[in-house]
Amino acid sequence: MDELQQEGESLEHQFESRIDLSPLNSAISNIKHEIGKVIVGQKETIDLVLAAILSDGHILLEGVPGIAKTLLTRLVAKTISVDFSRIQFTPDLMPSDILGTSIYNASKGDFSFRKGPIFSNIVLIDEVNRSPAKTQAALFEVMEERQITNDGTTYPMDVPFLVMATQNPVEQEGTYQLPEAQLDRFLFKIEMSYPQPEEETEILRQFHLKENKVDISTVQAVISKDDLVQYRGLIGKVRAEEKLLKYIADLVVETRNNRDIFLGASPRASLAILSGSKAIAAMDGRDFITPEDVKYVLPHALKHRIIISPEREMEGSSTADVIAEIANKVEVPR
Repeated sequence: MDELQQEGESLEHQFESRIDLSPLNSAISNIKHEIGKVIVGQKETIDLVLAAILSDGHILLEGVPGIAKTLLTRLVAKTISVDFSRIQFTPDLMPSDILGTSIYNASKGDFSFRKGPIFSNIVLIDEVNRSPAKTQAALFEVMEERQITNDGTTYPMDVPFLVMATQNPVEQEGTYQLPEAQLDRFLFKIEMSYPQPEEETEILRQFHLKENKVDISTVQAVISKDDLVQYRGLIGKVRAEEKLLKYIADLVVETRNNRDIFLGASPRASLAILSGSKAIAAMDGRDFITPEDVKYVLPHALKHRIIISPEREMEGSSTADVIAEIANKVEVPR
């Protein structure tokens, strides 16, 4: 019995976390509590959004109208004590409306740069697919390099900088398809679903008790800008064994060699899967990733980065179907 007890203690010590993740886990719990004051359900969506924020990645949130995409992004931003701005994308929106423009100063006889709404910590871009390619291209540099170049001068973004964009997948009139180069810059594409019947009942109950109002004033900031930067540093220290790195690479390479896929995933996809897996592991209290973490983030990191073949589309298959087949095909490391 003593030997078994000693062996158990040895194993417990062996898997003891090398990183103190308790502050991060406490912060995540507090954020979820604050969001839960208004949002009912959507637990997986909230987990993925928080994982992307911890991974320093941009988020594309897709769903039908009325399921609280915009509300969720506003609440997440409210729980973090950082600057927040919202940009409503429309067909007539110009790049200068987002990035800023040079203004002539008559008294000094020169031009000065007036920053646009993109200069913030968390930027909500509502209905991102309602602006044409010229406006979408304005986001390429700032999303990838966290900077804006205007008239030969570079303006770095403040840290943290995160774009949370929403889009409606069912409405086609007045919308534009996002360029592949822009889609590739989003860490995750998260698809929000309808609430379950019991969740919808709870939504009605809360709405009734609050006299037909959605009150977000009770949601408080629970972490600071410095806290977020610190937590991101912890995510970077989460371990990933060599065999798991190879597993991620094999999954992404398979998208490039699969006959059912017209356009495979870029190396950005590999990096997204790794960083997302680390965040999920840390949120679960672990300082190492597992194959389950990789499988969990895989569809959200790939679905906007690959294009399936016309033949599979004609068969009625979806991108998610092909990703699931790849996940089953590639051998999981032991």
